[in-house]
Amino acid sequence: MAVAEKKLSKKLEEIHERIKAELPWEPVGPTPMPEMPDLRQWDMRLLKTYTPFYAPFCDLCCFCTYGKCDLTEGRRGACGIDISTQQARFILLACLIGCSAHAAHGGHILEFLIEKHGPDKKIDLGTFIELEAPNIRTVVGLKPETLGDLKIALEYVFKEIAHLLDSCHTGQEGSSLDYESKALHASMLDHVGMEIADIAQIVGFDFPTSVAETPLVDMGWGAIDKSKPVILVSGHNPATSTVVIDYLREHNLEDQVEVCGLCCTALETTRYSDKAKIVGPLSRQLFFMRTGIADVIMTDEQCIRTDTPQEAAKVGSAMIACLDKAMYGLEDATELDTDEIVRRMVDNKEQFAILDSPKAAEVAVKVALEIAPQRKKAWVTEEEAIELAKKCTDCKMCEQVCPNLFNIGGGITEVAKGNFDLIRQQFLQCIGCGKCEEECPNNVPIFKIMQTAAGEETWKCRAGRGPVMDTEIRNVGAPITLGTIPGVIALVGCSNYPNIEDVADMVDEFAKRKYIVVLTGCAAMVAGMKKDKDGLTVYEKYPPNFDAGGVVNIGSCVSNAHISGAAIKIANIFAALPLRGNYEVMADYVLNRVGACGVAWGAMSQKAASIGTGFNRLGVPVVLGPHSSKYRRLFLSRKEEDDWKVMDARKREIVDTVEPAPEHLAYVCETKEKAMPMIAKLCIRRNDTPQGRAIKLNHYISLYRKYIGAGLPEDIHLFVRRDADIPLVYKKEVRAHLQEIGWQPREPIGLPTLIGTYPTKVPLDAVIH
Repeated sequence: MAVAEKKLSKKLEEIHERIKAELPWEPVGPTPMPEMPDLRQWDMRLLKTYTPFYAPFCDLCCFCTYGKCDLTEGRRGACGIDISTQQARFILLACLIGCSAHAAHGGHILEFLIEKHGPDKKIDLGTFIELEAPNIRTVVGLKPETLGDLKIALEYVFKEIAHLLDSCHTGQEGSSLDYESKALHASMLDHVGMEIADIAQIVGFDFPTSVAETPLVDMGWGAIDKSKPVILVSGHNPATSTVVIDYLREHNLEDQVEVCGLCCTALETTRYSDKAKIVGPLSRQLFFMRTGIADVIMTDEQCIRTDTPQEAAKVGSAMIACLDKAMYGLEDATELDTDEIVRRMVDNKEQFAILDSPKAAEVAVKVALEIAPQRKKAWVTEEEAIELAKKCTDCKMCEQVCPNLFNIGGGITEVAKGNFDLIRQQFLQCIGCGKCEEECPNNVPIFKIMQTAAGEETWKCRAGRGPVMDTEIRNVGAPITLGTIPGVIALVGCSNYPNIEDVADMVDEFAKRKYIVVLTGCAAMVAGMKKDKDGLTVYEKYPPNFDAGGVVNIGSCVSNAHISGAAIKIANIFAALPLRGNYEVMADYVLNRVGACGVAWGAMSQKAASIGTGFNRLGVPVVLGPHSSKYRRLFLSRKEEDDWKVMDARKREIVDTVEPAPEHLAYVCETKEKAMPMIAKLCIRRNDTPQGRAIKLNHYISLYRKYIGAGLPEDIHLFVRRDADIPLVYKKEVRAHLQEIGWQPREPIGLPTLIGTYPTKVPLDAVIH
């Protein structure tokens, strides 16, 4: 045996030992624990059709001390890099940051829960979930049965992160396509890390699972009982907030202290306690801190403002940093006596980092109980706001720095006249970045004035439910793959929206059209922040089931793994394709047969970049909001110019389908009106039956007419294979159009697959079931 073969064999033996390959739940596929090159051919096949489109935020490279290097007009930097490769390297770095954030979150949670329950704590996700970890099973090849088993998967993710980060060093990778392949790899790993984190949380904190109808949670500033001491938890990691709840329960204080949350920690806390409240998404963070309603602010990690200590001090809120990722330069009081910390926080207004969750919880509760009676929690009155607004000269500086270009000065000058209508509308749409106040030459307290516009309205958000149940997958597998359920729409990501109400509008539009709508993170909260004419949110209007017309809050950011996991489950449970170490087959099935589309309408973070790119590698297209153009890269096809050939697995021949299905993998839309027809179009798949295709085209055409204009979409001919594909209501009009342009019918593909159209270890028989 050659030396290379011996090394490969030895490596494979080690992998098989780590993933317990001897357990016969499924045969091990070709890529258990894949390394960077192992799925490269799949990536290159995707990138052949969905070519990276770069929109550089900067034409220079300032990465090393050779720079700055001008990369415009075909120039290369001192290390030899060109502008496309530099953009792709930046994308990989962003995806690695996102992947690392979720993996480190998972690592901390796992360590915390293993210390509490031991490594042999069984993974049990309830009666209706037997396929408990589809991402881990598919990518790693491991069936995790205990918390300790999750560490095996996590160690693999950490190892791959190190190798991927190494490739970003100056004088390494020289191909933009290979950097994109690495970004796809990092982002696939992100879905493994998220799955590890949320499975650990569900098992260790007893979060809801195997249930669809989770409780409706009160949301909004008005939901917070300001008469009680208020503890605000902010970030993503529930190791802190759950311990606060435990402390309150143990000391019979749960009804005496109000616990509320911002961002994903709010979603996690409300999965743990029915008394916790949601303030809102990330965009409400600065607003809420500046009201001074919170007596104590506890930060953990990710998407927390880096000026939290300063903002807390301004309004007299006590502040504790609870995780080592963000210590803000504060004194580490982890080893100090609890009573001493409380005294110094109450008497001296000191802020601390406390990295022991039980101690941080005890301190937070005791400080809140002591300082709350001494603090005034009063909203700014309209009379006070009018006086504050008179400082505004309407110089337009705030408008110039506003990401959404709001006429903020106009809103403030109207307030000075006693008219609050415009400022109320601007508050509803504000993303809460605070740039306007930073820029104001007259120091107008814009956020304080907006408090009068905020009101005390409350909304409802359904508590996160965790994984989609196997029973639900069995019910919808056939309708989704055949097209009679027109698609699964996943609204995910951050709150950097062009208009905060867009998300609720999109949820409502697709739910009433009988798409399955799933949500996570800030999008899940924002969806509930609009009421219809009857005063109902989308969570109250639509059922919580993973079925046609359902609106499902899956959970926090790390719960996104359950959405990609649901797509994998369709391939495994419905189509009976083995998933163990078999990523290419799963991704190929999803790309060609599962009508799903992600929508990251307010994406702003590196985590959102890796979440979306991970969906792309799995074959799920993602529509992004306008601010997401700043990510610098899209995956676009050129419709009829690109390669739409697939293998017809039953006939074993390559066929040119002509149809761009799905047309793009990552696409930016400027408005919700442009987004909704595109979302419907991106749910079209080559595997659609005539009935399913007609349903999908009916929605595509009707959404186009409702939001874009009269007539037919210019590309409708690409998606009509035979006359039976044409929706009945539009049949006469579409037939006339097709005849006019000389359209010719073509046969649908019985079993479309990309396997066999590019070099791969996967045999064609692997996709036939």
